[in-house]
Amino acid sequence: MSATEQSAAAAVAEPEQKTKQREKPAADKSKPKRQPPYAVVLLNDDKHTFNYVIEMLQKVFGYNLNRSLLLTTQVHVSGRAIVWTGTLEGAELKRDLIRGYGTDYYASPPVKFPLGVELEPLPVD
Repeated sequence: MSATEQSAAAAVAEPEQKTKQREKPAADKSKPKRQPPYAVVLLNDDKHTFNYVIEMLQKVFGYNLNRSLLLTTQVHVSGRAIVWTGTLEGAELKRDLIRGYGTDYYASPPVKFPLGVELEPLPVD
């Protein structure tokens, strides 16, 4: 082979390509980061009636009568009860729904101020 034939053959030959294998991300990197949980805590007072609290829990959270009665009793006896847990945005919405639920017409005279409610961060697993 002459020098020109060798250079032509070299020009035509394709270079060897090394294929890089992509590293798979670690299992913990592929999962979305979970938001920290928050609790909606209902507080006891001496003005709102059991009927009002039970009705509010049924309407705001969709709880049945038994669960609503259990939570209302827990608030009355303990002074507070966690009524819902979830994301901060969900907890803020639930808190606002409780505060805006309206006047307690079961009480005499009607109670026009909202139920006491707090948000508390829960420990992360």
